[in-house]
Amino acid sequence: MSKNIIPTINISSIVKNGLQNPKSINTINKIEKACIKIGFFQITGHGISQKNIKKICKIGNNFFNTSEKNKTKLSPKKWNPKNKNIYRGYFPNDVNGKEGLDIGDLKVTKRYADNIKNQYIEYLNLNKSIDRKSIKILSNYFDNIYDLSETLFKGIIKIYNKDTKISKKAFSRYKTLSTLRFNYYPNQSKPVEISKQDGVALGCETHVDSGIFTILYQDKKGGLQVQNRKNKKWYNVPFNKNALVVNTGRALEFLSRGKFKATNHRVLWNKKKRMSIPFFFEPSYDFKMNTSYLNKSKINNNGLIYEKFLNQSLKKFKEYQR
Repeated sequence: MSKNIIPTINISSIVKNGLQNPKSINTINKIEKACIKIGFFQITGHGISQKNIKKICKIGNNFFNTSEKNKTKLSPKKWNPKNKNIYRGYFPNDVNGKEGLDIGDLKVTKRYADNIKNQYIEYLNLNKSIDRKSIKILSNYFDNIYDLSETLFKGIIKIYNKDTKISKKAFSRYKTLSTLRFNYYPNQSKPVEISKQDGVALGCETHVDSGIFTILYQDKKGGLQVQNRKNKKWYNVPFNKNALVVNTGRALEFLSRGKFKATNHRVLWNKKKRMSIPFFFEPSYDFKMNTSYLNKSKINNNGLIYEKFLNQSLKKFKEYQR
């Protein structure tokens, strides 16, 4: 269990010099290898400062340490009948052993959400529970982590020798289903699952993610584990204060025809308060999932709409059974 199988990749060459630089190409090759072999890697040199990450963590901790009444102001209709939101917002820890706050694109206005009439594009009025200064910090972080995610996706496109501009076909800021989530694990009195494979007590069930990439900050308490695809054993993702954890999701597996597989991961039950901040990088709701984007064939406009793809994927998560 102590062996570290998660590579750490310095992506500063991509962030600073773009994708054409020889050093950047070498970095992209490392990312490709990590995606194929493990599906998980850590990135340093990502351009998001420790100072900003600490600010985000503080906002999350402050929110979860407020009253249940304050938190529930942001809850979906299932837990707060006064609210119209169904997908975004706060869910309590009796759902699946952890509290959570799901935030969509903060550029989405109430007018835009009302006009677009999509089940996943919701305006969440954070002002009900969070101060304006904190909301601005959240908005800036969403912008930065979104841009970082798109840079990584463009690197994947580059592997296939395609024009990186096609990422705009898959991702539109106002239509994206990307989610910034705060996961808060309280002092859990019992595990949410006992692994059928090795009998280990878990604080978060074994699962794969739905989108293209997940970019995660985990605090120093750790607990995140990844399953090796070959020997099926589980390995810890070590804490690195300078790194963000990246993993591939089902959407990337689909688009790459299985080349970049989504990888099983889980969180250990450790009876200690813990917070993680994943960013789920997901396409626009109306993006037509077609494997022509990531292979040598000519791009066509057919395929499964991402909204339907996500809808099927979310059914396995208790917190989304609404």
